[in-house]
Amino acid sequence: MSNIGTMSNHIEQKLKKFIKLSIPGTVCLAQWLEEVGISRDLQKRYKKSGWLVPIGTGAFIKIGDKVEWQGGIYSIQSQLKTLIYPGALTAIAMQGGAHYIRMGRENLYLFAPLHTKLPKWFKDCEWEVNIRFHQSNFLPAGLGLNDYEVKDFKIKLSSLERAILECLHLTPNKVDLVECYQIMEGLVTLRPKLLQELLEGCTSIKVIRLFLYMAKKANHPWYKHLNKEKFNIGAGDRSIVKNGVYIASHKITIPRELSEL
Repeated sequence: MSNIGTMSNHIEQKLKKFIKLSIPGTVCLAQWLEEVGISRDLQKRYKKSGWLVPIGTGAFIKIGDKVEWQGGIYSIQSQLKTLIYPGALTAIAMQGGAHYIRMGRENLYLFAPLHTKLPKWFKDCEWEVNIRFHQSNFLPAGLGLNDYEVKDFKIKLSSLERAILECLHLTPNKVDLVECYQIMEGLVTLRPKLLQELLEGCTSIKVIRLFLYMAKKANHPWYKHLNKEKFNIGAGDRSIVKNGVYIASHKITIPRELSEL
């Protein structure tokens, strides 16, 4: 067999391997393609022949494939091994806990540990959502994440227990406090053991006080199983909003509308 024939067969075998390994609905990253044996030169060949469609620098989708933001998050988590995940209102909605039907483009709330960068290709791609990326360390990294199935793959996202705390972290400027409480009212099956771990590891006094106030107000069965003495609620008052109502039991000032619910 000639060298040209050998090269052609080699490229064909690599292409078959790529097709077998790539998961429909996900992004193929250049770094990962190299790791599975598709060199940069081969990537250029597949791009030129149309097998790989670029969606940003170093990011591709297979020809004819339809990829949504979940497929991008899958590739960030599984191919880059980076802990970026849907949280707050996004995670709650994905797990059936949404309260409002929103008009227009949805906000995609993504969380990551401090100093973690959201890849440029993900930011630049048109996912038909408004990306709201938050770096934080107010909760223990990785604690309270669930696997969520999306067609042929799974991604990690915040559990309901973690997601409601993330919502409170974003209040009052980025998430409405009244909406948080209305969501809380529906969270009847939260796991007290996981909540205990999350709240003990939580470094935000605002989040802890708001959560305890809302949980007590909602009067869910799991609330009585929490050991509140182990939570760091700090000292002094916390004014969540200006010109609100002061709740002496939790030393917080909240919107009047919330206090009257």
